[in-house]
Amino acid sequence: MEKLRPIMFAGTGSDVGKSVIAAAFCRIFLQDGYHPAPFKAQNMALNSFATPEGLEIGRAQAVQAEAAGIPCHTDMNPLLLKPTTDKVAQVVLNGKPYGNQSAYQYFKKEGRDVLRNAVNDAFDRLEKRFNPIVMEGAGSVSEINLRETDIVNLPMAIHAGADVILVADIDRGGVFASVYGSVMLMTEEERKHTKGILINKFRGDMRLFESGVKIIEDLCGIPVIGVVPYYKDIYIEEEDSVMLQTKNLQASHDKVNVAVILLRHLSNFTDFNILERDPRVHLYYTNNTDEIEKADIILIPGSKSTLADMYELRRNGVAQSIIKAHKEGATVMGICGGYQMMGQEVCDPLHVEGSIERLPGLGLLPISTEMQGEKVTQQVKFSFLDSEASCEGYEIHMGTTTPIEGAQYTPLNHLSDGNRDGFYLDRKCFGTYIHGILDNGAFIDFLLEPYAEKLSNEPFDFKAYKEEQYNKLADHVRKNVNMDLVYKTLTT
Repeated sequence: MEKLRPIMFAGTGSDVGKSVIAAAFCRIFLQDGYHPAPFKAQNMALNSFATPEGLEIGRAQAVQAEAAGIPCHTDMNPLLLKPTTDKVAQVVLNGKPYGNQSAYQYFKKEGRDVLRNAVNDAFDRLEKRFNPIVMEGAGSVSEINLRETDIVNLPMAIHAGADVILVADIDRGGVFASVYGSVMLMTEEERKHTKGILINKFRGDMRLFESGVKIIEDLCGIPVIGVVPYYKDIYIEEEDSVMLQTKNLQASHDKVNVAVILLRHLSNFTDFNILERDPRVHLYYTNNTDEIEKADIILIPGSKSTLADMYELRRNGVAQSIIKAHKEGATVMGICGGYQMMGQEVCDPLHVEGSIERLPGLGLLPISTEMQGEKVTQQVKFSFLDSEASCEGYEIHMGTTTPIEGAQYTPLNHLSDGNRDGFYLDRKCFGTYIHGILDNGAFIDFLLEPYAEKLSNEPFDFKAYKEEQYNKLADHVRKNVNMDLVYKTLTT
């Protein structure tokens, strides 16, 4: 195949749909016979993923790699920021923790070249292996107060020699101002790299915006490559958890009701994507005590700040509701930080997470957790209990969990390397460090089995479903984008 220049999808703002558009183009290029790979120099998210090498990247780039049909790699997201508070984030560089920094420290000019060189080197390595590189910017391209320290948007595009497509969200309003303003605030060199505009999330009759397309092209002197309609029937993983609490909170009488505890520092909410789509299940995210007590199954997710979230669960009454629901017959399962919270105590003598040194847990499992400075990141293959099913998942955690003295220990999972994971107390109380455990159909069946009287649907093939969704997304974008113009842009 001919060599294509890299393409970057930069945004007029945050949440305009850059990640999903980039995933769509990864699948389109794959369908057209190319060997694409995603790249985002810097990502800020609590949703992360472990690469096959056991290193950490943003989950969005792992999804884009999946759409491209390739394993994910840290070069696809060399710099990941995982917020721990409103002003502080853990910096993950090339898949490994680089330290915690405040926003002010992170954006200082001093030492910026170290990060700039690291992300540029990652891109250079990636470009030698794939064609084309589908790049994603972060937030708005017009944060001109941060232009000198920007390493993810147009300065990255210039280093890469990429053609930039500016993505705007028409659904939020102000599309003319956001597009025109973004272009006018670019430097002359930045504008030279901006080769197209994509209007995203359009609702209504497309004919009504035909004049709008011409107005934008006349104002900016840049072609509009497409207007992509808003969709409701295509499911692609969300990058942010901001909308989780809006998902259906009404309990169902003919499905298994699964409540995911809505933690303040919830991470890796993608652990529950398969359950959300499983026709046998009604899943909702909540910290409402009444809704928790109506659930058949309560899932406690991972957390970037386990002790802070444990403190909040006790303060707002959720901890007591979880314990009450379990006593009345509900299943409780914890994943990663949620597993830690299910124990007798969580200790942080080294102040890895903050100033709290010890908090009592929910007391559902006879385990104790001590936070450690070293982070565990790895992909794993495992079987659970006595099942012969071969399962896959990944670990990303800081902390060691051990049974308390005198407790009879039954591991939930047996790893292929001989190690053991998690704690199985009984059929309705267990926990694990393995993210993605619920992506395995055999484990889902195990989780739902006690509620067999509600199960009337067949098991759900999530892998086949995801492939179908990537193809539907590619078809949707391809139908509404001038791909001939895109290919002409990337080759001339």
